[in-house]
Amino acid sequence: MTVAILWFRRDLRLADHEALTTACQNADRLIPVYVHDPESDKGWPLGAASRWWLHHSLCALSERLRQADSRLTVWCGKTETALPDLAELTGATQVYCSRVYDPNPVANDARIAQLLAARGVSFLRFGGTLLHEPESLLNASGAPYRVFTPFWKACQRLPACGPPLPVPARFPPPPQGIPSLTVDALELLPRVGWEGGLADRWQPGEQNAEALCSAFCSDDIAAYTRLRDVPSASGTSRLSPYLHLGEITPRQILWQASSMEQSDAGSTQPYIRQLGWREFAHHLLHYFPHTPDKPLDPRFTRFPWRANYRSLLQAWQSGETGIPLVDAGMRELWKTGWMHNRVRMIAASFLTKNLRIPWQEGARWFWDTLVDADLANNTLGWQWVAGCGADAAPYFRIFNPVLQGERFDKQGRYVRRWLPELGELPDRWLQQPWNATPEILSAAKIRLGIDYPHPVVDLAASRRDALVAYDKIKRLKN
Repeated sequence: MTVAILWFRRDLRLADHEALTTACQNADRLIPVYVHDPESDKGWPLGAASRWWLHHSLCALSERLRQADSRLTVWCGKTETALPDLAELTGATQVYCSRVYDPNPVANDARIAQLLAARGVSFLRFGGTLLHEPESLLNASGAPYRVFTPFWKACQRLPACGPPLPVPARFPPPPQGIPSLTVDALELLPRVGWEGGLADRWQPGEQNAEALCSAFCSDDIAAYTRLRDVPSASGTSRLSPYLHLGEITPRQILWQASSMEQSDAGSTQPYIRQLGWREFAHHLLHYFPHTPDKPLDPRFTRFPWRANYRSLLQAWQSGETGIPLVDAGMRELWKTGWMHNRVRMIAASFLTKNLRIPWQEGARWFWDTLVDADLANNTLGWQWVAGCGADAAPYFRIFNPVLQGERFDKQGRYVRRWLPELGELPDRWLQQPWNATPEILSAAKIRLGIDYPHPVVDLAASRRDALVAYDKIKRLKN
């Protein structure tokens, strides 16, 4: 009788799961297990918002397995110890899992494979997190891509992905008597109840991911190009948190989106291209594992960041910079674990260029507060905005949050939602209250410095200072 372990990681689903499907086909007994091992992500342990999501995702997965006449075993400790111990306890001869591309898990996988092999246990890893494995995408020189457009063209030349795998029809029963913790015992939820806004906005779990994907592809994807940059609109799919923990796969999304295009629902290519950016982020992390902490462009190790910036960082984190669009985004993030992508870029540009605070500080804050805090995407986004990463924004591109607000939040719906204290300001002054006359501010019941802060920096002057600093860096040799 063949006993196998299915090690769940960032693939908390039953559908389109190659490792699970293969294990179900080959094993007589199957042990689905989740090992909570904070040390496996040393340096980048799960942030608070991601821990909240993980708790509910594991509960949903456990229930789905129960309905399939299986059960989720939950252990806590070092994975490199837990998996060999579980194999010895149960007589398992194979461990199946999906690949993870973050630097520490990659190193851990090598050790786990050796420890299992020493006990005669096979360690079998499968894809599924990405559309294409990083090894299949190298340029003509055999080097990794560092520019998105040729990378995406190379992706499109590869054979098309097949249809997603269904949920296995049969789940081999697990052996009896395996000790297991409850999900609650992992203590992933916050001890102080700040997470109400997350619970109001999100419903983790595979089935919720599938429903959200279906609704987006059926109803909203045709308007994606028109609405994607409007923060007050529901113009994006909001599937990134589900992708982060593998409750849905990019292949499932691509398959649904492509089927809508074939049914004349309008071009879906702009949205599909966003899946390409996700692929590119993981490609970069795989080949440049130092980039979560260090710039890809080594010249930026000498960038003249501001000294003694702690109070400015705290103002940015709490949405108290005096720049309405930035503050609205930061308050949305704190309340819901989410920020609209256009506003993310504006808030990040303000931190790194107007405040000249190191991009790593912003990356850490997003990592802790975003429900979709994926290490690859987070790293790519922050290095892109800061100008030090692959295919980075030109150094002279400094988002003007006033102009951005006037363009993408024309009626002020987004700012007024998250900054109600500015709600009575006329549209003309909503994105720049410091330029309103005392009479206008008084009529709107706003006392700058009391009801809403003065700007922490002058936008024009800080832009000029940033350009001087960036120009010096760009003149350096790599």
